[in-house]
Amino acid sequence: MPYFTKLLFLLFCLILAGECRKHKTRRRRWTGPVEAHKHGNALAPKMPDVTKTRKVKTEHLLRVDDHDFTMRPAFGGPAIPVGVDVQVESLDSISEVDMDFTMTLYLRHYWKDERLSFHSTTNKSMTFDGRLVKKIWVPDVFFVHSKRSFIHDTTTDNIMLRVFPDGHVLYSLRVTVTAACNMDFSRFPLDSQTCSLELESYAYTDEDLMLYWKSGDESLSTDDRISLSQFLIQKFHTTSRLAFYSSTGWYNRLYINFTLRRHIFFFLLQTYFPATLMVMLSWVSFWIDRRAVPARVSLGITTVLTMSTIITGVNASMPRVSYIKAVDIYLWVSFVFVFLSVLEYAAVNYLTTVQERRERKMRERMREQSLPCTCGMSHTRTMMLDGTYSEADTNSLAGYTQAPMVPEEPEKQEHMVVHLSVSSESTATKKKGLRAFRIIQNTHAIDKYSRMIFPGSYIFFNLIYWSVYC
Repeated sequence: MPYFTKLLFLLFCLILAGECRKHKTRRRRWTGPVEAHKHGNALAPKMPDVTKTRKVKTEHLLRVDDHDFTMRPAFGGPAIPVGVDVQVESLDSISEVDMDFTMTLYLRHYWKDERLSFHSTTNKSMTFDGRLVKKIWVPDVFFVHSKRSFIHDTTTDNIMLRVFPDGHVLYSLRVTVTAACNMDFSRFPLDSQTCSLELESYAYTDEDLMLYWKSGDESLSTDDRISLSQFLIQKFHTTSRLAFYSSTGWYNRLYINFTLRRHIFFFLLQTYFPATLMVMLSWVSFWIDRRAVPARVSLGITTVLTMSTIITGVNASMPRVSYIKAVDIYLWVSFVFVFLSVLEYAAVNYLTTVQERRERKMRERMREQSLPCTCGMSHTRTMMLDGTYSEADTNSLAGYTQAPMVPEEPEKQEHMVVHLSVSSESTATKKKGLRAFRIIQNTHAIDKYSRMIFPGSYIFFNLIYWSVYC
């Protein structure tokens, strides 16, 4: 019996020793990484999560529920000063037809509202998004003469509110606005335009809210990469003055002014050079024979229609103003030169027809007054004409009558023998008529004069035009 008891006790000890070994193995398996850290560098102490230490809500910290933010700060007291500064991000477009411009900018407001002051040991500000803006008072600034405007909302509303412990507030938002710009096109396209973006409080007069530029001219900053295809941005500057409304009173108004100068090279290529080439093309008709009616008429009509197309294209991209623009002067003067070249050929053609009709009547009258051809008369003249002769030689035969041909020697049979007889009275009448219509007979002299007058007049016009508008 004692042996049996000792055996049970020994068996119990063996089982207990086996369990202890298993437990030690598990402890080593789970504590292995910890032991590894003991041999390496010591871990840095973990910083407390500041976002989880504050147990007070923002509304409670700023005491939003304890005040009536429908009223301005210091209500009933002096006007609250609200400083403004602007950073122009881009000048998107300028429209001459609609007389407006589109601008994207960062608009920032600065004021002090003691109702938002809070206790802070580090004197650091707190930044919020647009959700808190709806619960506090903010200036009601709007854009005067704006047509469209919106606050960007990608990916959230682009609104930032920063509150300092002493109650100073910074309110910033990103806005795109399309505003009207009164443009003067009397010198278009050699013009410069000055546009303004105006800011003003909608409800508060100057007795309640004093709107001002926070740092003067330095309150306006622009991006150096801003550029436009048709304009050169010359200058940005700020101004401010009071605006009066008869029903509500005086308001502070801020101005963002910028001056634009138009690039002329585009219009030189698209308007001035084509118009000049059409005028020069119309002068080609002065070197074409006056008998080539289809050539000269088609050339004149083509240049007139092309000038009409150029004028229509320019006016289609412009507002319908009631005054004359600089480009209108150039185009219409060019159109007049082209039209006059067509009228010049009409005059030449008409005078040629009149000349031929008068010469025909003169020849008929001289035939009737001429005497029959008799050999031996004192006023008979004989002219030998070869097979080739000019038009002037033919015209010089006007007033002579052709007599029967007289047989000549065989070696002269290939020549034409014409016996012309005329009385002294008919010869005197012919010379007088030729002197009277010498210019009309030489109708191509009008073309000769036009070759000099038209180019000279157009060059003189260009000198005056570019000296006045450039």
